[in-house]
Amino acid sequence: MPAAATFDDVLAAAARIAPHAQPTPVLRSSAIDALAGCRLAFKAEHLQRAGAFKFRGACNAVWALTDEQARHGVATHSSGNHGAALALAAATRRIACHVVVPRGAVASKLAAIAGYGAVLHRCDPGIAAREVACATVVQATGARLVHPYADAAVIAGQGTAALELLASAGPLDAVVVPVGGGGLAAGTALALAGVAPDCQLVLAEPSGAAETRDSLARGERVTDFVPDTICDGLRGTLGQPGFEILRAHGAEVLVVDDADTVAAMRLVWQRMKQVIEPSSAIALAAVLGHPARFAGLRVGVVLSGGNVDLDALPWATAA
Repeated sequence: MPAAATFDDVLAAAARIAPHAQPTPVLRSSAIDALAGCRLAFKAEHLQRAGAFKFRGACNAVWALTDEQARHGVATHSSGNHGAALALAAATRRIACHVVVPRGAVASKLAAIAGYGAVLHRCDPGIAAREVACATVVQATGARLVHPYADAAVIAGQGTAALELLASAGPLDAVVVPVGGGGLAAGTALALAGVAPDCQLVLAEPSGAAETRDSLARGERVTDFVPDTICDGLRGTLGQPGFEILRAHGAEVLVVDDADTVAAMRLVWQRMKQVIEPSSAIALAAVLGHPARFAGLRVGVVLSGGNVDLDALPWATAA
C-alpha cells in the first residue's frame, strides 16, 4: 500500500475484504424525506460486522499484511469502534490484536473489543496519551500498527462503503459522512472522485470538536483542542493523510450541536427502527439543520455505527 491511498486502492480493498465484510443495505424513509425536504439514501453501516464501517478499513489493513508483517499481530488505539473492528479482523486471520483504550470510553464498546479477543491496554484520555501508549505496546510486542484513521489501507477500506452506496442508490448530488479522525471522510472522497466526481462530499462535525472545519479553513491542521461532544467516535484529531485528501477534494464541513445530533438519533430510532449511535446520527442532523443546502437533492447519508451504550441513552441521561 503506498503512503497515500488512491482510488485504485479503494477498488483493491473492495476485492480484498469481500470474503469477510458484510454488504450493507441502503435504507429509505419517506417520513424523514418529508422533514428534510430532500431524497435520502441511508447507507446502513451500523449493520456492518462489529457494528460500524470501521470493519472495512481494519479488515483491509489486516489482510493486506504479508505473513511476516502479521507474525506478531496488530495494534492500535481506539475509543471503541476501530478497536472492535481490528480485533474482529485479526480474528479472521487468527493473529493477535492489542488495543490501547482511553479511560472513560463507552463500556459496551470496550466489552466488544475484549469479546473479539483483543488484549486491552488502558491509557489516559486524549490523542497524545493514546499515541504514546500505543507506541509503547508496539515496541513491547512487535505488533504491526494499524492506525485508526491515518493508515492508507484503513482509508482505502473505508472508501468501499461509498462505492456500495453509489452502486445501489444511483446518482447522488451529495454524500454526508461524519468526520473525526478523517478515515471515512478521506476514503469517501477517493471513492466519489473515482466514480461520481460531480457528487459533493459533505462532512458532519460536532461543534465541540470542529477542528476539521478550522483545519480546512486555515489550510493547515489544527491539533491543539480539547473535544467536548457526545459523539465519542468523533473526538479524534484529523490525521495528516485525511487532511491532504479532503483539502484536495474540496470537502465541505457542516458543524452540528450535540442537541441536534441526539434529536436526529432519536428520530432514526423512532421512524426507521434502526439503532444508531450519536457519531452516526450527526450526518442526518447536518442535513436536517441545513434544509436550504439540501432542498430537492438526492443525498446519501452514511449511518456509520450502531454501538450504543444502552444503559446511558442520551435522552434518558439528559432527563
